[in-house]
Amino acid sequence: MMKKIAILFFSIIMLVGCSKPLPSDKWSYIGEWVSDDMYLLILPDGSVSYERVKEGASTSINAPLQEFIGDDFTVGFGFLNTKFIVYSPPYESGGEWFMVVDGVKLVKVDG
Repeated sequence: MMKKIAILFFSIIMLVGCSKPLPSDKWSYIGEWVSDDMYLLILPDGSVSYERVKEGASTSINAPLQEFIGDDFTVGFGFLNTKFIVYSPPYESGGEWFMVVDGVKLVKVDG
């Protein structure tokens, strides 16, 4: 029993320390991004919070950003991860910031 507790404790410690700061060339991704059916929060330390409602079902993820592959990025723990396809990286238009992720146009929330 003690061995199982030790393994669980070690696993939790490893997961907590998994996020790494965003690279400086990706700082434009940092912030709170929203649409009618999607919420995406990317913090400078690499923490990501995501919620989406699609066809009556909801999905949420709270995990570290693992890596960028071009404009796309992967979030999760080890092999348990989700890849976000970025159709348009952050860009400014009319004084607002936008990004298109997984086919959804998001606007950056000021604040």
